[in-house]
Amino acid sequence: MKTYCFAITCFLISLAPADFCADTHWNQFRGPNDGLAPDAKLPIEFSGTKNVQWRTPIHDLGWSSPVVWKNQAWVTTAKEDGSEVFAVCVDLETGKIEHDIKVFDVANPQTEYNNLNTHATPTPIIEEGRIYVHFGSYGTACLDTKTGKKLWKRRDLNCDHRVRAASCPIIDGGLLFLTYDGVDQQFVAALEKETGETRWLTKRSYKSGRVPPKDKPNDNRKSYATPTIIEHDGKKQLISPAAEATYSYDPATGKELWFIRHGSGFGYNVTCRPIFRHGLVFTNSGISKKLFAIDPSGSGDVTDTHIRWTTRRGVSNIPAPLVVGDNLYMISDSGGMVSCFEAKTGNQIFSERLGGLQNHWISPIYADGKIYFFSKDGISSVIEASSEFKILSKNESDTVFVSMPAIVEDSMLIRSDTHLYRIAKGYEVDALPKIASSAKRSKKGKGVAQKTPKRNSNSIVEVTAYYLGGKTNSKGVFEGSFLIEDKEVPKDEWPRVKFTGDNFRDSFSSYKQYQKVSLDLAKRQVRRKK
Repeated sequence: MKTYCFAITCFLISLAPADFCADTHWNQFRGPNDGLAPDAKLPIEFSGTKNVQWRTPIHDLGWSSPVVWKNQAWVTTAKEDGSEVFAVCVDLETGKIEHDIKVFDVANPQTEYNNLNTHATPTPIIEEGRIYVHFGSYGTACLDTKTGKKLWKRRDLNCDHRVRAASCPIIDGGLLFLTYDGVDQQFVAALEKETGETRWLTKRSYKSGRVPPKDKPNDNRKSYATPTIIEHDGKKQLISPAAEATYSYDPATGKELWFIRHGSGFGYNVTCRPIFRHGLVFTNSGISKKLFAIDPSGSGDVTDTHIRWTTRRGVSNIPAPLVVGDNLYMISDSGGMVSCFEAKTGNQIFSERLGGLQNHWISPIYADGKIYFFSKDGISSVIEASSEFKILSKNESDTVFVSMPAIVEDSMLIRSDTHLYRIAKGYEVDALPKIASSAKRSKKGKGVAQKTPKRNSNSIVEVTAYYLGGKTNSKGVFEGSFLIEDKEVPKDEWPRVKFTGDNFRDSFSSYKQYQKVSLDLAKRQVRRKK
């Protein structure tokens, strides 16, 4: 049975100087240009074996994305119980492991909600001679990339992430920026990157006053986004989404410049990194799924004055948008819906499905006129980056990729739960033994007659279903969704049902996505399948 494990994403990077070359370096999550690598010639057909230059096993578990500098590729990983966290360096050309460094022992790792996150999800950031690895409240360290030596560490900056950390570090000039949006406290810190000493620390100022569910106190305060640096009218700004508001700070001092309120509905669990294009900052509100296009020229609370357009159509919670030229593209969390908007105006150009049962946590990338999507179901799709929806390829594989790719030259590096892959044209590797595969896909042979189950009209209210996930809707009420099994029709035609009401939140909190259950639609009761 397929294992559904993915990086929450931290889906976030800082802008880099114009002369930074993505062909040779991909220094942080989503690279130097917000997921864009226009000159890269990537294959449009690939799998866990096809067009794979090399495949290297990475021990334990992590969802951080790879970062690349010259001939080194780095990822982080951790024991599944969170007791130890590591940084692993791989030779870019051969896939051979060069460093495997235990960064920290963790005395009291967070253990709740293991299906939602790992203990090594934040993507590191790398520069000449140094890599900065971050594990949220477990600690942050600077390592020498040649020797693996730990140059400095900080373990005194803490919050209760509840679902472990996902926000990634970014760099601007001599400063390293870290984000802590926990259920107990929320702040942004700037450290001197040479020494790790604190330059400034600024607490979040806005509180909506909304009351979260009693079983999850302060849940409306937690978030997992990473800031980005922009330059507007000759001045730099640190754009930093939190749970209930998105803020702009002076990166040199930490002074708050402006903020917008995320508005109605719970806006926590924000993960998307802001994008700055066409003079607008694009960011979203997390679980309430609202996209904002913001003019960054204001001061104070600019919610009512500087939001140029907003939409909820096709907006995701976890995958970040992608701006290519004048168009903004998004992929929905569930259903495989691709939406395209005019970035400057918010006018919708198209909204089309990739087909099949596709669900996404990984942010899309752009290369050579094409947009690449990676689903949690082992399906990778490629479309034309244009104002017309055109699917170029769809790749189904037993290998499920769990992190945002890093693009280097004409190849991309991407992780599964067990391996790091380098995807490039003209290569192939042998299939992994089944026991080592990151996921298994069960397939029925073609031409085999399937027995049609008998239906009892008196018991049609009790059905077999699969849990798709839960969210808080625009009215602030919990909704849990299920896919109902119907063997008489294809899977992409199976109906869905929602259980609405905050009384279901606790009942579904322990369910993993796609967990098989028995639904009594009349009594609105759920039982686990044995």
